[in-house]
Amino acid sequence: MNTSQNNLNPPLVSVIIPAYNAEEFIAKTLESVLSQTYQNIEILVVNDGSTDTTPEIVKSFAQKDSRIILLQQSNTGVAAARNRAIEKAKGEYIAPIDADDIWYPQNLEKQIECFIKSEPTVGVVYSWSVDINEQDLLTGGFYNSTIEGEVYPILVYKYFIGNASSSLIRRACLEKIGGYNCQFKLENAQGCEDWELHLRIAQHYQFKVVPEYLVGYRQIPSSMSCNYAAMAKGHSLILADVREQHPEIPSTIYHWSSSNFYIYLAVKSNRSGNHRSTLFWLYRAFKEDFLMALLRHNLYLLSITSILKIIVSPQTKSDLKLKQTSKSSEETTLATIETRTKVHRMLPSQVYEGMRLKSLKYRKLKSAKH
Repeated sequence: MNTSQNNLNPPLVSVIIPAYNAEEFIAKTLESVLSQTYQNIEILVVNDGSTDTTPEIVKSFAQKDSRIILLQQSNTGVAAARNRAIEKAKGEYIAPIDADDIWYPQNLEKQIECFIKSEPTVGVVYSWSVDINEQDLLTGGFYNSTIEGEVYPILVYKYFIGNASSSLIRRACLEKIGGYNCQFKLENAQGCEDWELHLRIAQHYQFKVVPEYLVGYRQIPSSMSCNYAAMAKGHSLILADVREQHPEIPSTIYHWSSSNFYIYLAVKSNRSGNHRSTLFWLYRAFKEDFLMALLRHNLYLLSITSILKIIVSPQTKSDLKLKQTSKSSEETTLATIETRTKVHRMLPSQVYEGMRLKSLKYRKLKSAKH
């Protein structure tokens, strides 16, 4: 079903793209947006003070398609860039996508179709995503949560959406709760702005999922060189705010959440070749949630691998690049990911997590709705 063809007045979707020195992938991102089967869109790209050819690339696209609008600002961060785009947007729905990610053709169509079939209480529809490399090839990572409905306690526990490019947001949500929080940049705590926004939305609206892999989330070494300490600080600030708003939420959930996030940072550190950082975040994860960490078999492998890499002479950059190239050349398909998913769900850690999620699903918030 093509939503844009089956509705006489399809709603306008405002695609917002913050771009800072994004010349390597911005063209691929724009091409993926323009290739959407849902065509009633406007595309607002905010050049956040780039020093490369990002604005020139966007201008060349805008000359060929009037739906593309380039906005310029000094480098004030991703949250401010997204807010600038939202201010200028005219759509009923807001679709964020990062300047190096891609959408597969039916992403917006499926999300809008889900919104149209849903109640007005639904504020966010998200899609499944797969990790991709520089060549847009699958690398094996994936986000395929099936969590829906009242999601706030579960969202405190883990950011199950996975990334900034997977959700379509009803504009009314942002008018009610405000835009992205720019305070994190001022406090050198960037990296969790999307999670924080979705948490605020989840206090008032329900979430729905399109259970299909429709987003390519680009994971490459250059994109993993972010400040993990700043991300951890941002995560900590958000949890402190949640704790203040919802004292009824048990303290154990905050420990679970921190452990989950530290494991995420450990995996990112490992992929970027920083093995000391990997061990540091693994240690933090064990301290916060020892039982779950014990059940995660992959953490043992990650620990052992990192220790061996530190003991053995460090790899040169060329060695690391060769290894990454070799790894990415191994063919990964959606069928492979589906097989991995079935195995993954049977692991002790996942069975235990399922029990946790079930207990969180029915937890009521004292001040979630009025």
